[in-house]
Order: sequence, then structure tokens, then C-alpha cells
Amino acid sequence: MSEFGVFGDIHVMLADDYVATVEIRRPPNNFFDRALLASIVEAFDELSRDEQCRAIVLCSEGRHFCAGVDVSGPPPSKDKEAGHLYDEAVKLFANPTPVVAAIQGAAVGGGLGLALMADFRVASPDARFSANFARLGFHHGFGLTVTLPRLVGQQRAAEMLYTGQRVKSDEALRIGLCDRLATADTVRDLSRSLASEIAQSAPLAVRSIRDTLRGDLSEEIRVATDHEKAEQDRLQQTSDFREGIRASMERRPPEFRGR
Repeated sequence: MSEFGVFGDIHVMLADDYVATVEIRRPPNNFFDRALLASIVEAFDELSRDEQCRAIVLCSEGRHFCAGVDVSGPPPSKDKEAGHLYDEAVKLFANPTPVVAAIQGAAVGGGLGLALMADFRVASPDARFSANFARLGFHHGFGLTVTLPRLVGQQRAAEMLYTGQRVKSDEALRIGLCDRLATADTVRDLSRSLASEIAQSAPLAVRSIRDTLRGDLSEEIRVATDHEKAEQDRLQQTSDFREGIRASMERRPPEFRGR
């Protein structure tokens, strides 16, 4: 395995078996912002143009796969010229290379959205998945409107989104939120094994099959995130949102008032 490149906080390695490893390096929580997502987009785009890459393993350094946006910090930039972080998410869905996500610890909020961008997910025993947006007082994002029901069905998706419940790895496997379980020591190895299986197939055929199966997914994500952004902007002006963020930072149950 050799170094392919460094893109901001994203480190990329490429192996002889046509599998690239794209690692997020913002431990321990691997919070993302627009810049980080743009770096992943850049790395994915470079790999998609390289004939030596046929599959990608997306993984993270540290305790958690990705805890989404750091709600204790400043809100994401709304500078139209800089772009919204979900604009970068749309580009990730449009990339043609199959992706296997190696999930350890939390895939929470936007981190769940990032995990569901991948074609497959391999989870460690400590992995947990949560769409915790409603517990923070605002609307979900990262295209979860589309991706979550696709995997777990409309009813289970609604339950996860309404309650913000945490789904542990064994339950995630049962309902289709992840595809394989690994031990804590083998989550990357098992992810690479699955990616290598994909890479052994004819690359043009895989991309063609993937295009057929995904259909207009990237356009669906664009439409969904446009709506999600608008709802997030609206609800971020409410007292409930401010209470949700305070409660999260103070590690206590929120007391929502419906206004």
C-alpha cells in the first residue's frame, strides 16, 4: 500500500488490489465542516480518475467514525460563494466509485448521513447509529430523507428520526443499517476484504450496475438537501433549538416548549 495523497485532513492510501483507503483525521470525534467534506470530494474525484482504484474504504482515525457537525462550535457558514456543506454531500453521492465505510464508535447526525452515503457499511461491536437531530431541536440533513428509508424502511426511519434513538451494531445489522459486523480489531480488514471483492469484478460492469441500482440518487439527494437546509435554517431560529443545543452541551435531557 502506498500513499496516494493528502487532502486537508483526509489521508489517502492506494493498494495493489485496486482498493483505496480514505481516512478522516480529526480524532477523536471526526466532526466535519464544509472544508472537510470538500476534501473528501476532492480525494474521491482524484481516485475516480485513477485506473488503479476500483473501490474505496472510507474510515476514520480515533474513537468515532463521525459525530457530524460540532454543535458546540459556530454554525456552518452561509456564505453563498463558499457554498453549503450539503452541496459537498451531493457531490459525494455523484461519485462513481463504490465505497465501503468502516464504522467504529458513533455515526451520529450528519455522521450517519456520511455513513449512509457509502454503498456498504462494516461495523465494529461498539458502533452506534443515531439520527439525533430532533433531540437537538431541528431537522435532519445530509440526504437522510432519502437514504435512511431506503435501508431500513419508512416506518423504522420515521422512528429513528422522530426519537433520535441509538441503534447498536447488532440491531443495525438486523434492520439493514449495516451489512457486516467485525471485531474491534478487524473492522478495517473486513471492510478492505469487501472492497477487494468488489475490485475483483470488472470495473466497467460494476460502475454500470451501480448506476442502474442507484438511479437518480444524486439528484434525489440534491432535492432532499435543498429542503433539509431550508427546514434547518427555519428551526435554528427557535427556542427549542437553542434549548436542544444547551442540553446537549450540559449533558442533560432537553426541556422543549414547542416554540
